[in-house]
Amino acid sequence: MTPQLILFSFLAYTLLLFFITWLTARKANNRDFYIGNKVSPWYVVAYGMIGASLSGVTFMSVPGWVKDTQFTYMMVVFGYFVGYLIIANVLMPMYYRLNLTSIYSYLEQRFGFWSYKTGAFFFILSRVIGASFRMFLVVNMLQVFIFDAWNIPFGFTVSIFILLIILYTFKGGIKTIIWTDTLQTTFMLTALVLTIVFILKDLHVGFGDMLQRVFQADYSKVIETDWTSKRHFIKQFFSGMFITIVMTGLDQEMMQKNLSCRNIKEAKKNMISFSMVLVFVNMLFLFLGAILLIYANNKGIAMPDRTDDLFSVISIKYLGPIAGLVFVIGLISAAYPSADGALTSLTTSFCIDFLGLDKNKVMGENQKTNTRYLVHIGFAIVLLIVIVVFRAINDRAVIDKLFTVAGYTYGPLLGLYSFGLFTKLKVKDNWVPVIAIISPVISFIISENSMKWMNGYKFGFELLIVNGLITFIGLWLARRKT
Repeated sequence: MTPQLILFSFLAYTLLLFFITWLTARKANNRDFYIGNKVSPWYVVAYGMIGASLSGVTFMSVPGWVKDTQFTYMMVVFGYFVGYLIIANVLMPMYYRLNLTSIYSYLEQRFGFWSYKTGAFFFILSRVIGASFRMFLVVNMLQVFIFDAWNIPFGFTVSIFILLIILYTFKGGIKTIIWTDTLQTTFMLTALVLTIVFILKDLHVGFGDMLQRVFQADYSKVIETDWTSKRHFIKQFFSGMFITIVMTGLDQEMMQKNLSCRNIKEAKKNMISFSMVLVFVNMLFLFLGAILLIYANNKGIAMPDRTDDLFSVISIKYLGPIAGLVFVIGLISAAYPSADGALTSLTTSFCIDFLGLDKNKVMGENQKTNTRYLVHIGFAIVLLIVIVVFRAINDRAVIDKLFTVAGYTYGPLLGLYSFGLFTKLKVKDNWVPVIAIISPVISFIISENSMKWMNGYKFGFELLIVNGLITFIGLWLARRKT
């Protein structure tokens, strides 16, 4: 795998992406950009959401995670499934009933102006951080395998990557992303399956024999029973459920795709079918992680310093040029969903939630479109800066860092929506931003001192639930007596 061949693959894939963009965005308007004019086929949305949900984090980090955590991540995945069912039956019907473009406008109807702005702000903060982490993982790999060979700075690589994303999302927005996600999902899943096939062929074993080896090597442990561990199965399950609720159901990027379906019936079909397939796909990624470890032991390959690099090292250096090419294409296809949906949803949220373009009767359509373009470019620059900064401070598996950060930034959203849906109380609206800031701070203090205060207990992803609960209590204390 030479840098020239990898670069050629990257350019060929990008050209294919731009062809799809040309087909879908020729007559797009602002409504197409925001919600696809509500004509997206549910099965296309469902298939594309697989790639968007997996992204570069799953593609790179989950296989390497098996080394330290075996298959305990599956309890998180089972929690995901339950979370998707809750979204399909609780949140999405409400969004469709209220005919929302931005899901955070619900908070204005329920609580008031400051609650609305707080919800939108925490989404923007969460999505900028989360999308930057995902993009960094993939772009950094492209930097190592392509651009380092020509001494091209990382900042320039990121700039080119984001420029390409700006160009193909600039006009069509969500209407384009619905279709480009299907391409990205196809290549990502193809890379996953073919890599498994290449490893089995190189080791001269069948699929059944490899399954037996995985079980014998103790990589298949799903249930962790040590209650002090971050991987305890009950913690994992409920963490996965609430992570899904906030990072999909309360996330403008993911809900924007669902809201582009024709009606709530089709949106539910999309969510339920997608969630079932996602369980199987995550199991395949964990299986890939186990056989990568078995392959490394069999061939005497030293483990890389970061487990995130295990998949790339074996694919490119040991499985031959075809396997390396398959990996690179899968990696590239994982890169784009990490950024295109984020950039579109950030633009949508800012234009609707902070600039109020959908309610503005003074500005003409062209003015609104030009404003949207400026916002789009602005957020692209923000993502560029965060990715470059993250490369300088990255020190552990990206997926762990992503969910840790999400536990703090999505917690207030969980508390706000829970309070709105499960109580009939009003709140003192101007207190909501204060509560939303204090809650993550208290959660961080509890997490840092949990082993001392709770007899050795370590918080994992369930910190998200604690954060949401603190926000809920804060809102109850700030309730209005009417």
